[in-house]
Amino acid sequence: MLRHLNPLLQLLRCVRLGTCSRRGRSRLPRWMAELWAYMRLLVQSLYFNSLTDSDVIFDSIFEPVLFTVEHVTRSFGRVFVCVCVALTGSITVIAYVVLLPIVLTTYTPIWIAWHVTFGHWIIVMITFHYYKATKTSPGFVPFEKYEGPVVAVCKKCVMPKPARTHHCGICNRCVLKMDHHCPWMNGCVGHYNHRYFFSFCLFMTLGCVYCMISGRNLFLDSYKALETSDETPTPTYSFKDKFRPRCIVYMWVLTSTIAFVLGALTCWHAVLISKGETSIERHINSKEAERMAKKGKVYKNPHNYGRLNNWKVFLGVEKRSHWVTRVLLPSGHTPHNDGLTWNIFPLKKDLIPV
Repeated sequence: MLRHLNPLLQLLRCVRLGTCSRRGRSRLPRWMAELWAYMRLLVQSLYFNSLTDSDVIFDSIFEPVLFTVEHVTRSFGRVFVCVCVALTGSITVIAYVVLLPIVLTTYTPIWIAWHVTFGHWIIVMITFHYYKATKTSPGFVPFEKYEGPVVAVCKKCVMPKPARTHHCGICNRCVLKMDHHCPWMNGCVGHYNHRYFFSFCLFMTLGCVYCMISGRNLFLDSYKALETSDETPTPTYSFKDKFRPRCIVYMWVLTSTIAFVLGALTCWHAVLISKGETSIERHINSKEAERMAKKGKVYKNPHNYGRLNNWKVFLGVEKRSHWVTRVLLPSGHTPHNDGLTWNIFPLKKDLIPV
């Protein structure tokens, strides 16, 4: 009776009962067997190997979202830079036009010297490190033939990847010791500009905290003046007198907000630097530690040289004077290595005896 069934019913019956034989009258036609094999191959391609896990599925589902974010960030990178420069420039203009005359006329000579010295030092450090962070290349894997040590092959660049190298979808390059792509810099934070980025965040946070603390009383007085002017008719003031309270309130609100937001980011990066890892490596090392813990082993970051040595390597401190000349003053020195090869030191060894 099987002989009279049409081919489709025969296929369904064989699949359900699992009794399809390669011999005899129950054998499928060749075209149907090829179609069935192709369908099985398509289904198996969705989980093509044993490495497929929840992360792979998550990346596949959200690939369109990541594609959109990458292209939007790439398109608006210069806009973010202009916004950052405009906000920082507005605070600088207010400091010179509004605050500096108040300081020179109301403060004692000692406090005047302090505010003028510290304020100009902060401005120089912020400007220098932001310029260097945006203009310095993070470091890329060379296009020419690379014969150094590698740990993988980039599936997007189809090029060998040295240790601590990751692919940036926005820059479309493999970045050496990549930390993340920063839209406010319109580029990646990598091996050669990581120090500039962190120093910019640190000094910007210090500058905002300085404005927030030193300008608190001025902010309260200006805020009360604005409330009073809204409730009662204001006398005829000059444009400068009307504009001054609004500038002070704007400066204090903006610097206070940036101090908390950027301060949290700076503290997070300080923790990562103390452990000798980047933002991407934090995620990788956490998963590796969990995997090793299931086997009863302890994972140790091979690039963690100890808390103090990590900071020496990151800041490029090779002698005691470098804490001043390379940390507290503008310095354009390069990192210790080329970002392609990494030396692994014992965790307790004093890498740089300073």
